[in-house]
Amino acid sequence: MKTTNQFFTAILVLLFLLSPSAIFAQDEEAPKRPEYVTVTKSYWSKNYEGSPEEWRATEKEYMDKVTSKNEYVVGGWYYTHLLTENSNEVLYVQTYPNWEALDKAAARNSELEKEAWPDEEERKAFLEKLNSAYSMFHSDEIYATLPGAKILPAAPEGDMVLYMRQNKLAYPEDGSMEEFNALRAKILENVINKNEYIKGYYPSMHAWGSDRRDFNEGILIDSLDDLGKMFDRNIELMKEALTEEEGKALGKYFKGHGDYVYTAVKL
Repeated sequence: MKTTNQFFTAILVLLFLLSPSAIFAQDEEAPKRPEYVTVTKSYWSKNYEGSPEEWRATEKEYMDKVTSKNEYVVGGWYYTHLLTENSNEVLYVQTYPNWEALDKAAARNSELEKEAWPDEEERKAFLEKLNSAYSMFHSDEIYATLPGAKILPAAPEGDMVLYMRQNKLAYPEDGSMEEFNALRAKILENVINKNEYIKGYYPSMHAWGSDRRDFNEGILIDSLDDLGKMFDRNIELMKEALTEEEGKALGKYFKGHGDYVYTAVKL
């Protein structure tokens, strides 16, 4: 697995650019994408009395009646623990078209909640039921999206697997945009887009949160069995795409990483 990690590290580091302004400037002609992502990490409440099916149904009702109708929100997705340090983790990821939408989305949700449940007592009861699944503690991070995403061709028919890799970046003094962009172009074309096991690929970097070095790669695959196959295929494609010298050059952009695997929940 050590060799696999070395090659995959090279793949993921390539999507990092030295500043958000540089990222957005070189993507002007691409179709407009969501600019920001919020990640809320919550934890299951030990007192929750509902079943997994009831949780899905309640969250789906809120998604259908509120989130999907909020013009300031591009989309929202839930991810539950598969291989992480805490089995109680629940991630909620929401995307926004721009920074201004971050402020407006919450107020719009309140309006839509009143439209969906006009009776105050009914609305209060539903929201209490919704929130009862989670403990009081949660954390939030805001990330800027990056160009080079591989978008799912269609909505999934069922749950998928999300492999999340959080890199810590090194900001090398001897790095250059010219070198980085040349390597990045090769990886996107010859590795990410050619790996048949990567169904969706979503890169993002720190915008507002605890660590400015964070650079995340969210990769959707069909099943946990495909995780190893994805790594193996990346090794093959990396060997074809980059010379040994190019592969070594990537190490200076990377300092460390963490790996997390979640179920991508279809509500």
